[in-house]
Amino acid sequence: MLLTLTGDGVTAVITPQGEIDFVTSPSLHAFLQQLPPSVTGVTWDLRQTRFMDVAGLHLLVHLRQACQDAGRTLTVTGADEPLRRLLQLAHDLFPAGHWDDFLPGGLLTATG
Repeated sequence: MLLTLTGDGVTAVITPQGEIDFVTSPSLHAFLQQLPPSVTGVTWDLRQTRFMDVAGLHLLVHLRQACQDAGRTLTVTGADEPLRRLLQLAHDLFPAGHWDDFLPGGLLTATG
């Protein structure tokens, strides 16, 4: 798993490259906790993510909560069709999880 972070001190664009699964999720989770308090906007760019399983779903939930707790805005971008199907399935089965937040047009700033 490669991870690219770009930003200007106020915004951060996080681009995971590879798979988000039970093996890679802990390191991504730890990385998210290292963002400085000056970051007020986070973009989670999934264009280079080849695969994501339920661990990735849990990571997105954590990212959403961490951003809310820190007063940050969250943008999820680059979700390909398989990921959109996974999020839609999670939403259909567990709508209380607000998985549609991560889909284009959701409550978060989400783009395809």
